[in-house]
Amino acid sequence: MSVIQKPDPVPAPSANGPVPFLDLKAQQARIGPEMRRRIDTVLAHCQFVMGPEVAELEAELARRAGAAHCIAVSSGTDALLIAMMAEDIGPGDAVFLPAFTYTATAEVPLLLRATPVFVDIDPRTFQMDLADLERRIAAVRQAGKLRPRAVVGVDLFGQPADWDGLAKIAETHGLLTIDDCAQAFGASLHGNPLGSQADCTAISFFPSKSLGGYGDGGALFTQSDERAALYRSLRTHGEGKQRYDVQRIGINGRLDTLQAAVVLAKLTVFDAELARREAIARTYDQRLGNLLTVPARVADSTSAWAVYSVLLPDSATRTAVQEACKAEGVSTAVYYPKPLHHQPAYAEHHEGGALPVSEDIATRIMALPIHPDLTDAQLDHVCNTITRALAQAISA
Repeated sequence: MSVIQKPDPVPAPSANGPVPFLDLKAQQARIGPEMRRRIDTVLAHCQFVMGPEVAELEAELARRAGAAHCIAVSSGTDALLIAMMAEDIGPGDAVFLPAFTYTATAEVPLLLRATPVFVDIDPRTFQMDLADLERRIAAVRQAGKLRPRAVVGVDLFGQPADWDGLAKIAETHGLLTIDDCAQAFGASLHGNPLGSQADCTAISFFPSKSLGGYGDGGALFTQSDERAALYRSLRTHGEGKQRYDVQRIGINGRLDTLQAAVVLAKLTVFDAELARREAIARTYDQRLGNLLTVPARVADSTSAWAVYSVLLPDSATRTAVQEACKAEGVSTAVYYPKPLHHQPAYAEHHEGGALPVSEDIATRIMALPIHPDLTDAQLDHVCNTITRALAQAISA
């Protein structure tokens, strides 16, 4: 079974010092007093499940996302699960989603016995290719075995999917739109924060995300009062107005109060961290843009820059550059080494057609450190290391 390549947890030493892929310890040092105050408050009131911090977090996140409702849940995966459960998505339903993303996006339809239909991506932005989406919808309708029910747009690496185009396609074909915004909370499109572009939006508080907790967690956004009520019921075992009034089959999908406290503490520095991520991305663009393929910007948008991925000429060059980076203490990662339709778990659910862009990009993509505690000296070291490594690879 293929496993996503993890960043080196402890980079090799170098004269310039190690450059971690993610530095949660540095972030904790900055927000330590507020973090401890928040956690101590929870320890004092002992409402560890659905305590007041959960409602406070929901209100603040809804405000930032421009959404009528925010429902905090136990993970980004459970957010997607609850969203699909609320629509009774299940056997015979086709859920369209990009082939180049994390497994959670595709596993949720299968947990509900629906069928994921993999769509290729744009070679520049890595977002879902709308022309290929149209082809996949047409093919499903022509085959007549599945009902097109939903499309999951993934705001990959922190940049928005093409929500204008996705909304038009969804309206034409009567599809539910779900925004998998796990990597992109804090991003915007046409001046509006992500959170209201789709029928519902799912985010994740996994520690590596732009807004991460100290464990698993997530949230759902929606403008619909009816969907919000369903989401709140489904996350708490399908309860109605009272605890032992079970109206439907649900899950235990609540966000722990301690995680809400952690995320609230992190929100105090979130805007500054987004600005720092953007500054790092611009430096990478300027320093490396003439040497390799840097991420193309989605028009009229801002990115949360959860991941900054570049493209190397081929897999051999990527290997050489990664080895050189490791030797210099620079952590890198590969998101993702295989498109989902090539993963063993999904092979039997794919009709067998090639998705050439996803397949090609998986062999050449490489992510660089972009966490907000990356210093200017570390950033310079990353750029210099990659520049030297590329020169050596070309001359070899």
